[in-house]
Amino acid sequence: MTKGLTRQQYLDLYYFMRLNRAVEDMMVKLFRQNKIVGGLYSSLGQEAVSVGTAYALEKKDWLAPMIRNIGALLVKGVPPRDIFMQHMAKYDSPTKGKDGTSHFGDLENLHIVSPISMLGDLIPVMTGVAIAGRYLGQKIVAMTWIGDGGSSTGVFHEGLNFAAVQKAPFVLVLENNQWAYSTPVKRQVPLENLADRAKAYGISSYTVDGNDVVAVYSTAKEAVDRARNGDGPILIEVKTFRRLGHAQHDPAEYVPREMRAYWEARDPVLLYEKFLASEKLLDDKGKKEIEDKIEKLLSAERDFAENSPMPPAEFAAQGVYCTGDDCHKVAPKWQRPIAEVTPPKCSVAAVWTVQGFGSGKASGGGSAPIHFGDTQQHQDQAEAVPDRKPKGAEVPSAVAKTMQARNAKPTKVTDKVPVNVAVKVSAKSLVKTPAKKIAPKKSAKSVVVHAKPAARKARR
Repeated sequence: MTKGLTRQQYLDLYYFMRLNRAVEDMMVKLFRQNKIVGGLYSSLGQEAVSVGTAYALEKKDWLAPMIRNIGALLVKGVPPRDIFMQHMAKYDSPTKGKDGTSHFGDLENLHIVSPISMLGDLIPVMTGVAIAGRYLGQKIVAMTWIGDGGSSTGVFHEGLNFAAVQKAPFVLVLENNQWAYSTPVKRQVPLENLADRAKAYGISSYTVDGNDVVAVYSTAKEAVDRARNGDGPILIEVKTFRRLGHAQHDPAEYVPREMRAYWEARDPVLLYEKFLASEKLLDDKGKKEIEDKIEKLLSAERDFAENSPMPPAEFAAQGVYCTGDDCHKVAPKWQRPIAEVTPPKCSVAAVWTVQGFGSGKASGGGSAPIHFGDTQQHQDQAEAVPDRKPKGAEVPSAVAKTMQARNAKPTKVTDKVPVNVAVKVSAKSLVKTPAKKIAPKKSAKSVVVHAKPAARKARR
């Protein structure tokens, strides 16, 4: 455990971890009473991950949880009753009973994007949210989570590369909980640290003990601050353990007993309680007060959820698709002058000028994206674009030849060669020499042959 938080922050982390575990314990009871209609996915042993990372965000920031990130929802401000009702498919739930798990969000107030079942897809979505916030001048950070198994999906890599290229203010938390359903990490990835995957995209990463809530928070806070200040996306690998199966139907018999025993001894809540006691931040009285507060809260929230009606049958056909403002209004919230990101201030010429190459024109007369040195430039473009070669810079040989030809002096050809032959021979090599009137003579003196007239005659 590290230090540096206020007393209230330490106790906040403890409260939310205990609340996270108590909410899930309550839902297990409701599940066994057949009051939960969908699946139930436990985060037992991973509470420090959801709570510690979400606690590092500011109110204006956005997050997109997965099904095991109930702790993040609680930190963001979602009341337990919404979580209960959502799993019970009640009419007062955030989705009005149309979903039986945690697939719900709050775009307007809490800035929560609903989970997506296809693992990894939240990464490009939240990258888009981060970029949009930057465009609007909101100075936000977007965060989402992915499991060790989900980090092997194609969209994980595509999304993280997209975030890296765009330098999006985005934090990705990779929960290495040792098992992708029943497949151990060592059978998925030949890496000791999954954080090493960040190297492929040129972004920063951290590896942290996912059962140490203070270390998780401190790491996440540093990553969030860096992302907000323009350092681009950051990957955090948290090493933890999923102590129950994939869902209630999975007894997780594939987990070795020794492995389970090791991680149960590293329970994040118990570890944190020992730390708080050693730092004189929590005693038995304070612990009892927090337990009583949570028990009273969840009793009232459960009663509210159980008394909420089921959705009426005719409602099944309503609210299936968003139809616009009558569903919910979606409008940009500008926090910067729009003129900064609209023409003419944001306009740039669609020309890629490469040092030493200049810029060219397409056959239609418009700007070409690049002009290579071994091709002839459009004449007026060649005259308009000056050399941009810095002092002492090396120039590719093809470019050097073009530049030499452009600056070449008139070439002298003796009159022993017929003038018309000399013109044909010299046309290509002397394209760039200044044009003057050709005055061939029949004397023994040398004849001056110039580029442009020669080139025109050659084309004829």
